[in-house]
Amino acid sequence: MSERQLRTISIPEGLNQERVDAALSRLLGLSRNVIVGLIESGEVTIDGKAVGKSDRVNSDDQLEILLPATKKEGELVATPIDGLDVVYDDEYLIVINKPVGIAAHPSPGWQGATVVGAIFAAGYQLATSGAAERQGVVHRLDVGTSGLMVVAKNEIAYSNLKDQFRNRTVAKVYHALAQGHLDPTVGTIDAPIDRHPREDYRFAVVANGKPSITHYKTLEVFPAVTLLEIELETGRTHQIRVHLSALHHPLVGDLTYGSDPALAKRLEISRPWLHAKQLAFNHPADSRRLAFSCEYPADLTRSLEVLSDISR
Repeated sequence: MSERQLRTISIPEGLNQERVDAALSRLLGLSRNVIVGLIESGEVTIDGKAVGKSDRVNSDDQLEILLPATKKEGELVATPIDGLDVVYDDEYLIVINKPVGIAAHPSPGWQGATVVGAIFAAGYQLATSGAAERQGVVHRLDVGTSGLMVVAKNEIAYSNLKDQFRNRTVAKVYHALAQGHLDPTVGTIDAPIDRHPREDYRFAVVANGKPSITHYKTLEVFPAVTLLEIELETGRTHQIRVHLSALHHPLVGDLTYGSDPALAKRLEISRPWLHAKQLAFNHPADSRRLAFSCEYPADLTRSLEVLSDISR
């Protein structure tokens, strides 16, 4: 097993007076059951004092949580999910439409289903390159992000796809619902990103961060929010979420990066409104261009219906 991790979590203003189990679940992307188990084991404290699962947090609270260890190296655990949505499959790679609530691969504290575990459980082959728990993974989507993801099934595909991502020849297009109205309506965000200097579960725009470039354009304007099409030139963790938050236009439902909880509740959205809509790359074997697109899942579609009703 890997070592357990101790994390310090700052409660953002949007989660003021939220139950501690719900707040930590939203911030860390872990299930409520996992969080409750840690609370009941005394692994969650404020100022050295254990908390109860129904205690309320304040926006200036600093919580410490001792996360459980991940599985031992070399162990790939099958985690079946109902209706694995396979968009494309051949001997080299598999493209799936990832549902929300599924992690790309195991990580500290995550006890739920993963993309690699689901693919493994469904009987598909995976490349063995990279860390054992990340077999075949050449790029990731956050637990709270839905949409298209490609996984390599052999070593040729893994190496080739990694090179394509590194050389920025992969086209990744997302749709996002951001608070407010962006001006200009089309633009580029060029701002370096790295770990938040004080809160390691978040990322931030920092002077010495990694180069990060996001292109956006407005698709539709609603009262108080804007539907955006976003294309990533780089692929940093939380890049879209961090860049839009830095512009003071956080994703609807993204409480970690400053979203208005009242707006998310009104639109019936309980995660960051972000969907990996399109994905295109060259096939590792013959270089033909493959392009895929997928529809919004039910929760995002419902939120747009609510917006349309409000706009009438």
